[in-house]
Amino acid sequence: MTSHFTIECHKCKHYYITWDKKFPYGCRKMGFKSKTLPSIAVYQNSGFECQLFQPKKLKKQA
Repeated sequence: MTSHFTIECHKCKHYYITWDKKFPYGCRKMGFKSKTLPSIAVYQNSGFECQLFQPKKLKKQA
């Protein structure tokens, strides 16, 4: 198994940091929290990269 992931959760609009110390990373779209980044959890459990990635909209600076 390789450790190379092209999905960067930090850039996804569904990614969030939880308040749960045991499961600090979450995916709103898939509805789960994880000890690892959601993209890693998805790959480890399915063998496929996340198919629900959507880039965050950039905020325009004034």
